[in-house]
Amino acid sequence: MFIPLHDGKPVTHVDFQYVTGGIIALNVLAYVLVNIFGLFGGMEDAAVSLGHVPSVATDLRVLPENYVIVPHEFYGLTAVTSAFLHVDFWHLAGNMIFLYVFADNVEDAMGHARFALFYLACIVAAAWMHVFFLPQSDAPLIGASGGAAGVVAAYLMLHPRVKLWVLFLARIPVRLRAYWLLGAWIAYQFLMFIRDPLGEIAWAAHIGGIVAGALLVLVLRRKGVPLFDRQIVLPKAVDVDPERLERARAHGIPIVRKNEQ
Repeated sequence: MFIPLHDGKPVTHVDFQYVTGGIIALNVLAYVLVNIFGLFGGMEDAAVSLGHVPSVATDLRVLPENYVIVPHEFYGLTAVTSAFLHVDFWHLAGNMIFLYVFADNVEDAMGHARFALFYLACIVAAAWMHVFFLPQSDAPLIGASGGAAGVVAAYLMLHPRVKLWVLFLARIPVRLRAYWLLGAWIAYQFLMFIRDPLGEIAWAAHIGGIVAGALLVLVLRRKGVPLFDRQIVLPKAVDVDPERLERARAHGIPIVRKNEQ
């Protein structure tokens, strides 16, 4: 649908989004080690060994011994390891761009430790939602899209009025509010899940991430961090009519410039 570029929303509670940066770095490192250097036998073997295979998770199949890295009694851990494997560069890049643009503000709203817990819960929920709808599938689930979907849902509930720069259809620059863009993106995930539940893309995992992200942001955000933030952030170079500024503030809409934070 679109490629997110920038949201202009600064972090205000943390000095740096260490967890977001760490997640992106681990994904890139895993890609280099597996896809380029052939760790765990390369992508095809690693996907079977460390991906989340529904039929194995539901005890309908057993992995051949030469693929076993995670012992069967701890197979649930593959719900986590699978989220750090990607088929190719574009699969990796797409997920990392979404995390880069949106996850910093979610981490800012929760704090480092709670955001780490949030992301972990989203990728696990995504994996098991996929298993719930495709329990007999032998195809391994891999990729960070479930975690990214959870981040998008949380971001939308926190900052729906932020204006986002995106590339629509990967080529047309557009700037629209988050509730239009991310709301449409989430609706698209549900539509595609209904239309193509058995396709190559794990739409059910996206739904699992979205539901988990929307629920967890309710309880994991910092005390005092509102949902559906109405704050309008202005670039410091923008000149605003003082009368309009005062009218907005009179209606309870907080407005700040970036250099005031």
